[in-house]
Amino acid sequence: MTDYLNAATLLDLAREAQALVATPCSCTKTPLDGWQSQPLSLDETQFEEVGTLTPEDDPEPTFSEYLPGKTNYWAADAPIAPRYFPYNRCAVWQCSLCRRLYLRYTEGGGYFVDRRMRLLQAALIEDVALPE
Repeated sequence: MTDYLNAATLLDLAREAQALVATPCSCTKTPLDGWQSQPLSLDETQFEEVGTLTPEDDPEPTFSEYLPGKTNYWAADAPIAPRYFPYNRCAVWQCSLCRRLYLRYTEGGGYFVDRRMRLLQAALIEDVALPE
């Protein structure tokens, strides 16, 4: 079972990874600053799962999104709020070559499945509580 990462742990991991990254890598061929469909060119064998943002004790995490102001889901500067969708359904993956961290989840619609990815950036992580 993959380790659950709360917002504080996620922030620590993101800061550590960002401090280690110094060079371009094949994992950065397609910019993933905001959510994107996983690039077909991405070599999945160079990634390993390091944790999940899906809480074990919540069988059905919320589909509510946290998008303050005029930001949107696809924006590169959209906040990363671990308790909100889609982050609460994400796994955290790390490139074994450059140590960058990425968020991944599978978007499922009526007739499609789309694996999406986004670069994990410490400056965008917000520990926002769900409304009561």
